[in-house]
Amino acid sequence: MTAPAGIWDCDIHPYLRSPADLEPWLSQQWIEHQRDYGALRQTPLVTGSSYHKSQPNAGRRDAYPPEGGVQGSSVSFLRQQLLDAHGIGWGILNPLIASQGVRNLDHSIALCRAINHWQAEVWVDAEPRLRASIIVPYEDPEASAAEIRHWAGDKRFAQVLLLSRTSFLPGNRRYWPIYAAAAEVGIPVGIHAFGNSGWPVSSSGWPSFYMEEMIGHSQSSQAGLTSLVIEGVFERWPDLKLVLVESGFTWAPSLMWRLDKHWKTLTSEVPHLRLAPSEYIRRNVWWTSQPMDEPENRRYLADIFTWLGWDRIMFSSDYPHWDFDDPSRVILFPATDEQKHAFFVGNAQGVYGSR
Repeated sequence: MTAPAGIWDCDIHPYLRSPADLEPWLSQQWIEHQRDYGALRQTPLVTGSSYHKSQPNAGRRDAYPPEGGVQGSSVSFLRQQLLDAHGIGWGILNPLIASQGVRNLDHSIALCRAINHWQAEVWVDAEPRLRASIIVPYEDPEASAAEIRHWAGDKRFAQVLLLSRTSFLPGNRRYWPIYAAAAEVGIPVGIHAFGNSGWPVSSSGWPSFYMEEMIGHSQSSQAGLTSLVIEGVFERWPDLKLVLVESGFTWAPSLMWRLDKHWKTLTSEVPHLRLAPSEYIRRNVWWTSQPMDEPENRRYLADIFTWLGWDRIMFSSDYPHWDFDDPSRVILFPATDEQKHAFFVGNAQGVYGSR
């Protein structure tokens, strides 16, 4: 299958060449703090990340820029290797850079603001096919709301970005100022898998292997989506658009079915929900394609697309990570030309509009 021109890629990861890249937008206090102490995240590990894809050597081996630096750190090479090579007409930047989940909240606020300037001025200004995400210090919801309002109306930004592993489940009322601000300014909220909550990805303790940690992120995304629905976020802000990024989506039909089943029995506990849980999900939630399960019988995948709605799933490459999806090789069978076009172009237009 040949991918159509002008593809919308909803998950591109830019990286810093070094922490010094952010210094033009940091005060001297935070420059010195970053140099002396780094960013202390809510993680059980002394250094590094619990998720290896966040490390520079976990990107595609062919994605190192010719001028040097880690994969994803060069605008010109990303333009050549991703945008031009695959016909990407529009792409969203989702930086996975230590800033959210940093324990020192003032440091987190400063880093998020600097990353937003870095995205807008280094990436989007240099490449008009890109759009940035508003990175917010989500463990300080009021500061996050202020950051959203600061960038409101700036067309270089396409969405607000959170991570799935927050200190409390994302539907908790402590995070409501974030959703209120996003709804107020009319910008979608993306929740990308991963993060540093300080808690195990499992509800029963820490896993022993990286593979368990990796697979467990879909569990945290399911718990987060359940929280957003049951706590009433979509009832309170019916026009809020939520994008689950790199969380998978083949688990969604069974979750929606079970939520509806229990809602029918326990509806008296949640009288604030005027719709069945699956109706909120179908109305308010979109999904990115990578990682997309690819069963031998492709009709199973088509059934899931149909269950969720073909207008709900948006293409994402996950560049420059090793599990990059080439749009010309993504399984979309059986699918009409209209459905393929919606997947590669139209669905994202419906979420992000003219941004």
